Amino acid sequence: MKLKSLISLSAAAVLSVLAVSAVPAFAQAGPAGKIHGKVTDPTGVPKVEGTVSLSQDNGNTMKYSFPVSATGDFAGEGIAPGTYSVILRMPDTPPGKLVDEIDAVKITAGEDTLQNVDMSRKEYVDKLSPEQRKQLEEFKKRNAEVMKGNAVVKTLNADLQSARASNKAKNYAEAETLMLKDTETNPPSAELLLNELATAQIGLKKWDEASATLQKALTMATAATKPNQDLIGNLHAGLGEVYARTNKPDDAQKEYDLAAKASPTGAAVYLKNETVIFSQVGNSDAQVAAADKAIAVDPNNAILYYLKGQGLASKITVDAKGAYVMPPGCAEAYNKYLELAPNGQFVGEVKGLLAAANTKVESKYKAPKK
Repeated sequence: MKLKSLISLSAAAVLSVLAVSAVPAFAQAGPAGKIHGKVTDPTGVPKVEGTVSLSQDNGNTMKYSFPVSATGDFAGEGIAPGTYSVILRMPDTPPGKLVDEIDAVKITAGEDTLQNVDMSRKEYVDKLSPEQRKQLEEFKKRNAEVMKGNAVVKTLNADLQSARASNKAKNYAEAETLMLKDTETNPPSAELLLNELATAQIGLKKWDEASATLQKALTMATAATKPNQDLIGNLHAGLGEVYARTNKPDDAQKEYDLAAKASPTGAAVYLKNETVIFSQVGNSDAQVAAADKAIAVDPNNAILYYLKGQGLASKITVDAKGAYVMPPGCAEAYNKYLELAPNGQFVGEVKGLLAAANTKVESKYKAPKK
């Protein structure tokens, strides 16, 4: 969630073309010297083209010339010691004219002289026309606002990362406090912060607050110019969890379906989580229905078959001989779990149930006839 710089003031709008002025200077004999520096326009932005020259005859003759690089830097060596005028020209500067001039720059034998061409200096700005100075001040004002906004965004990004870390560590109260503070001013991309706030509120079992937060975030996320479908999917899944844990299974199923539809790449995770949560709250019918949806998306995920079998196992009955009688589909789901996860966490439990039901443990899963 970072803001782009608004630096867009054209250099042509603030660069004056100055006539070459007379600055007499005389070269001194001796070993060569060097010069380097950076060229920046009146807004402080580096120039990416042009030529920096050294002259000793009013700019009529350029004794040395060095190109300005794409980063605004220039450098030159092999310069005879002496006092020079540093002259800046652009590719389109007319002959006999210049963009900027800095007088009395001394080159010393064996030394590398630093001389920046900073067009934000007072001497240069004073040469601009009233209209150019007005444009420059307006730009500086806008840029200051952008920089302030960027600082805010930087802080929000740091807080968001901190909140995510706190939620992951189950320090939900800490994450909630941080996100409540940041969302009070309705900052840019607030839906990201609201999503993290809702995660903390769910962790704290603040169901009503979490529901309101998620609804607000969804309204903002869906109204965005370019909606973030993964975020929208996550928000719907959050509402699904809230509804599942507050005994609203129909609403929960609807939200999880919307999550999978909004973000197909996240569908397998959302539907698996739906299955797990319905298992945790003890709603076996919703658990089985969710497992079937999840299996349709991710048919090789062993845990989904275990969860389906677990949900169906809640309807196991006992026959006259005291043997377990599994409902349709239960044994098939458990056997598929064994096939996909022969060394899985729940193998002992599953084999025990199948044995108690006098059901053969199959090595291959056969889907029930439709």
